[in-house]
Amino acid sequence: MIEVVNEKRILSDCKRIVVKIGSALLTANGQGLDLTAIAHWAGQIAELHQQDCEIILVSSGAVAEGMVRMNLDKRPEDLPSLQACAAIGQMGLVQAWSSVLEQHGIRTAQVLLTHDDLTDRRRYLNSCDALQHLIDWRVIPVINENDTVATDEIRFGDNDTLAAMVAAQVQADLLIILTDQQGMFDSDPRSNPNAKLLSTVRALDDRLFEMAGGGGVLGRGGMVTKVRAARLAAKAGCPTLIASGESEHVLTRLMSGEMLGTLFTSDNDRITAHQQWLAAHLQTAGRLVLDDGAVKAIKTEHRSLLPVGVKAIEGHFERGDVVECVDSLGQRVAVGRVNFSSRSADLIKGLSSDKVQQVLGEIRSLEMIHRDHMAIY
Repeated sequence: MIEVVNEKRILSDCKRIVVKIGSALLTANGQGLDLTAIAHWAGQIAELHQQDCEIILVSSGAVAEGMVRMNLDKRPEDLPSLQACAAIGQMGLVQAWSSVLEQHGIRTAQVLLTHDDLTDRRRYLNSCDALQHLIDWRVIPVINENDTVATDEIRFGDNDTLAAMVAAQVQADLLIILTDQQGMFDSDPRSNPNAKLLSTVRALDDRLFEMAGGGGVLGRGGMVTKVRAARLAAKAGCPTLIASGESEHVLTRLMSGEMLGTLFTSDNDRITAHQQWLAAHLQTAGRLVLDDGAVKAIKTEHRSLLPVGVKAIEGHFERGDVVECVDSLGQRVAVGRVNFSSRSADLIKGLSSDKVQQVLGEIRSLEMIHRDHMAIY
């Protein structure tokens, strides 16, 4: 059984909130966007807005709307068709949110992002500035993945991950993921009728993945993507709440402190903007395989990675590129900016610091990755 963290939920103090609403809650059983449902969500968002909450909305539904407009029975599998559906459906999705929120006197802005936008340092900072200005102007950003231009290599893959990365980027107090499930159970409720809904859990508890499941017909995400999103947000010190969007007035009830869904707590304090940018890298230039001692030094002792702790080098990268660090089982431990090219790193892997200097001669740094240039997982 997943260990439950005994921590009181205090949601009413949260001010900056990222709200992600999935396709199943925004579409009318495959009949396009449910404008009544969207109006209902807008009313709740407006209530929070009037209470001086800063709401950032991550909305699914573009591809689903595009499917309906093109009379498609199932979600396309090829990328060009998905891109076309997204382009068609995005028009209706943004128009719907803009019109219903305008009725409450709230301005909105469309923000479309790809993974490249958050892993390129300059574009990351530019989008940070733009989002902060929108928040300062009391404009609600309506964010979606830019499916029209995203490719398999740079796409987030689901709006849960996108929402978590945005939550880290804007230093949100809380990420709320609304779905058609009540929250996280201690086992799969679809196969176990006695599954127990968990109230509060540690986001970094690996046993949560035992409940991984697939997505629905219209969406891409399942509970596993939500667990991954909660872990990603937790790395930036942001807790995540997964709750059923089918619960009446769920947003206003949550923000009044009512116990609904599952709260994923963070073990981490706020990390620096540079570390947030590093953590945004889902794809990296290469991979370093670490021994157990290096994993411990990084995760529990918060030390830099030295060449002696590296067992293997994978991929081709240059000095300054962002690489992934994994343990012997291939599980991600950290990402960071490497101080050596893949060629040099391969020459000095497993060597002590004095041997590194003997092999490479004069070097700028003895660390493979300095702790200040690393985001820990």
